[in-house]
Amino acid sequence: MSSSADGASPAPLGVGLRIRSYDVADEAAVVALWRDCGLLRPWNDPHKDIARKLTEQPELFLVADLPGRPVVGTAMAGYDGHRGWVYYLAVAPDQRRLAMGRQLMQAVEARLLALGCPKINLMVRSDNQQVMDFYQRLGYAQDASVSLGKRLIPD
Repeated sequence: MSSSADGASPAPLGVGLRIRSYDVADEAAVVALWRDCGLLRPWNDPHKDIARKLTEQPELFLVADLPGRPVVGTAMAGYDGHRGWVYYLAVAPDQRRLAMGRQLMQAVEARLLALGCPKINLMVRSDNQQVMDFYQRLGYAQDASVSLGKRLIPD
């Protein structure tokens, strides 16, 4: 059963790669991918993050898959009417350097643009130069702002 609200069928990209909306059956594979990619942190329960996302714009939670591999990439996005945000961009370590991250970001950008989103923001840990370089190659630049946060619900 798909959690996708967009009703669109997945479009094939590259050699068997398709990018589609998240399906509830993907949860274990998504969390395993995030763990393999080093995205999990003790203060963020990935299962709660997924459940929360499914209550708001679930069509902006994207999964990349290949024949025989249900989840090789993810991107979670949202749009609040002012800015779009991207979280949990991940590509399986053995599938990197094959343009999957670029294709996931292009899919996110297209969906946000279709909603009228004028700008996308994302956060990268300051010590992750490899990811900073990836986003710069896609045209993203560091903004002159500081990200602040406050936890309202402890996980």
